Amino acid sequence: MADSMENTLAQGAGGSTSEYLESDVLIIGTGIAGSTVALTLADAGIPVTLVTRARAPEDSNTLLAQGGIIYKGVEDSPAQLAEDVLRAGAGHSYPRAVQILAEEGPGAVRRVLLERAAVQFDHTEDGALSLALEGGHSLPRIIHAADATGRAIEIALLNTLRSHPKVTLLTGHTAVDLLTPSHHARNRLAVYDHRSCVGAYVLDQTTGQVRRCIARATVLASGGLGQIFLRTTNPIGSRGDGVAMAHRAAVRIINAEYVQFHPTAFYHRQAARFLISEAIRGAGARLVDAQGRPFMDQYDPEWKDLAPRDVVARSIHTEMLKHDVPCVYLDLRSYVAEEEIRHHFPTILAQCQEYGIDITRDLVPVVPAAHYFCGGVWVDESGQTSLRNLYAVGEVACTGVHGANRLASTSLLEGLVWGERAAHHILERFANNTLPMPNGPDIAPWRDTSMDEADPALLTQDMSSIKLIMWNYVGLVRTERRLERALRELRGLDTEIEQFYRRTRLSDELIGLRNAVKAAQVVTQAAWQNKRSMGCHYRADSV
Repeated sequence: MADSMENTLAQGAGGSTSEYLESDVLIIGTGIAGSTVALTLADAGIPVTLVTRARAPEDSNTLLAQGGIIYKGVEDSPAQLAEDVLRAGAGHSYPRAVQILAEEGPGAVRRVLLERAAVQFDHTEDGALSLALEGGHSLPRIIHAADATGRAIEIALLNTLRSHPKVTLLTGHTAVDLLTPSHHARNRLAVYDHRSCVGAYVLDQTTGQVRRCIARATVLASGGLGQIFLRTTNPIGSRGDGVAMAHRAAVRIINAEYVQFHPTAFYHRQAARFLISEAIRGAGARLVDAQGRPFMDQYDPEWKDLAPRDVVARSIHTEMLKHDVPCVYLDLRSYVAEEEIRHHFPTILAQCQEYGIDITRDLVPVVPAAHYFCGGVWVDESGQTSLRNLYAVGEVACTGVHGANRLASTSLLEGLVWGERAAHHILERFANNTLPMPNGPDIAPWRDTSMDEADPALLTQDMSSIKLIMWNYVGLVRTERRLERALRELRGLDTEIEQFYRRTRLSDELIGLRNAVKAAQVVTQAAWQNKRSMGCHYRADSV
């Protein structure tokens, strides 16, 4: 355990005893963004605590990322990368954030991934990094580790963190809510102070105890919210925890209507949706109907199968409706050599074979699925949120890079760049002595008023209801009537779930349900307010 972590027993209200933890920096989430913050701070001598709801810390969206991460192509330039990002963002990206990504990205990849974590990316026969082309990119600039790049990055970063003397890693710990003195201080006069974050309430899933984790700075790196939709490529924990906690703490959230649907998730009635990487289309595969006829030429004659993701996803949606079919297909067998498929896409090959599909010989059934949250908690160039001492990085944050639609392979890079930036800003504040340690006993301990054990049937039913509402009314194609119905139904569910939450013994699943319905409302409200189609927010009744 890191040397700054203290296990302290503080006297709680009414004479109860409640354990609290202190850490210089608390980081919620262990994907590329949270891990980069942790590693950068720890290497500079700052003790950090990483918490994750998952039992295995690698369980994150980063782990599932297949295609790769942007580096730099032959005769590439920051200006050319910025142009591609801005084009994909449908005119809604924040130019300054895009400039930061384009200029600082390659250096961050080199420092953190290639040198510090020693990630084993693929190389060509002459020893150079292998560069792939993906949709929306004007040239090959994506480095990869076959089709399991995220896994290679995540495992390398965690292996580095596990052995670091300045890092404490707490798995199976679910953040319940952010701690803000205006809400949680024993002294009610704290409501007159500037609003700030001093840590989080965290549930230990093993003991059932909720502890106060007190920190000088808190970093949200909790990932996305794909699990609020019926079909998603995201892991089970991507249910909008960070967005919901931020919303309850009145932190600014922007661009929440922009949820990107990946065009090609594997379709099978008995299979969870897993991603079929965009790199497959970059290698030459085509989207086809059941007879093997390509159709993207009809929807985007210039980019065809490598059009931006929102265009491809809606094109597939239209084809499915037009022909009343449950899926379309990817054709690798006609366009990509078998040797290349086996060498570059071994993970996808193996996953599909589990369901009787040989991608070297068969058409691969695919459908769109919720994939990436382009909006999130507003942050500045240093990852600071609108709440003092709270930072956000990765998918939970909105830097403005992605605008209305994310360019392929920018998400890992954004998490890396803003992970470094947030860490450097925190380091500056340590140097300037502007991050005092809050007084743990000033924050009230968690009060457990629950009486009942959670009914699994209620948890499952309510979560299913959220997913169906979001998929049917707030999915690829939206209208005012659909969104209004979604808001009505979600508000009713929110009331029921909040009452359920307050009388039921706390668990990770219950926390996730409460967060999911709140995140769903945030997305739906933003979609209802924005009457104009833009990027991955498509209104069939656009004004």
